[in-house]
Amino acid sequence: MKEAQKLRVVIADDEEHIRELFDMVMMKMNCLVVGEARNGQEAVDLFEQQQPDLLLLDLNMPIKSGDEALEEIMHMFPQAFVIILSSVADVESVERCVRLGASNYLRKDTPLKDMIRIIKESWMAFQKERATSHVEQKI
Repeated sequence: MKEAQKLRVVIADDEEHIRELFDMVMMKMNCLVVGEARNGQEAVDLFEQQQPDLLLLDLNMPIKSGDEALEEIMHMFPQAFVIILSSVADVESVERCVRLGASNYLRKDTPLKDMIRIIKESWMAFQKERATSHVEQKI
């Protein structure tokens, strides 16, 4: 996705087969997976250590839920690019995560080509928004 270097990604999901699925998706997108977390606390710790370009974060995880992890990460790294993963399209959860700072929401049963498209479109929108806010800060 980045032209000069690969997008660095952390995948956080308590289900191994889902982490493997998104690992494959990231490989197809020419991204580099720099870490995988099995619970919300590991996601926070890995994000802090790796400071990836993208965090794919499951909502329903043990120890610390995805929205709790998201809130903590966004507090420490307000410019983080996070896409929430879930099996359930719960509008209330989606709205809460967007309010907390998530860039988008992705259902785990989304067809592969649509996953790739959604992640790419989200990244482009995130980059555009970041560039715009950077320019506004200089004015």
